[in-house]
Amino acid sequence: MIAEPGNRGGRQSVEAERGPTVLRIALGGQLRKLRESKRITREAAGDAIRGSHAKISRLELGRTSFKERDIRDLLTLYGVTDPEERESFLDLARKANEPGWWHRFGDLLPSWFGTYLGLEQAASKIRTYESHLVPGLLQTPDYARAVVTLGYEDADTDRRVAFRQRRQEILHRADPPIVWAVIDEAALHRPVGGAEVHRAQMEHLLELTRLPNVTIQVVPFSAGEHPAAGSSFTILRFAEAELPDIVYLEQLTSALYLDRREDLALYLSVMDRLSVQAATPEASRAIIADYTKGLS
Repeated sequence: MIAEPGNRGGRQSVEAERGPTVLRIALGGQLRKLRESKRITREAAGDAIRGSHAKISRLELGRTSFKERDIRDLLTLYGVTDPEERESFLDLARKANEPGWWHRFGDLLPSWFGTYLGLEQAASKIRTYESHLVPGLLQTPDYARAVVTLGYEDADTDRRVAFRQRRQEILHRADPPIVWAVIDEAALHRPVGGAEVHRAQMEHLLELTRLPNVTIQVVPFSAGEHPAAGSSFTILRFAEAELPDIVYLEQLTSALYLDRREDLALYLSVMDRLSVQAATPEASRAIIADYTKGLS
């Protein structure tokens, strides 16, 4: 559910915690409802702000920032004349335009990754499959440091690790997303960072399985071949009906964001099949626990 204008209490504060992306989705959804209630076409709304129907579509989907002039003109077109109600919309637009917390790490991040961070912060459910490493949201600082130094040898290692830890705060916030991670057993056996770091990471995974919003499954070697062999991907789902699921595929120098229906259907099918082939959450915890004992 998205907050109604004028409700500036708990619900909007939860949305703010989820970052500017979800605020844009919330405001865009409210503007769409206003337009549809007045039976105004996207083309007519676009004309009112000196734009196109495509621009209105992007605004209503929360995929672009808002200009106050456009918001004022649309509110006038939709018959919203009450000063307090108009100011509530404008206030939400200002918050939606504020940079996310990751902005201060912008000098460290590739431009394409900022999009993912906004979506990750806004997601209500994050399903991920990792074949080689423990997923970033589940990494200890020392494990993250070892992973970071594989790709970067510079003076910003501490900030890169701090950035990854900041991402992980969504696991413990007031309205956390459901995180469902399927991890290939090979990732458990890879001793990233050395023996001590490796053991601490396994112990951390066991602790995370106790969180009500975190599910971890292991695809054991005994499962044999599976439909995602050799690849890793993440599927993001949102509480807002205005935004479809998105599949995120990270590459060395870029990323893909897939939202076409046929792509989503394929990746959802693969993820469902992986979850069936993987050990149950309870059995997966036992696999991790037994493996961790062997590291002592």
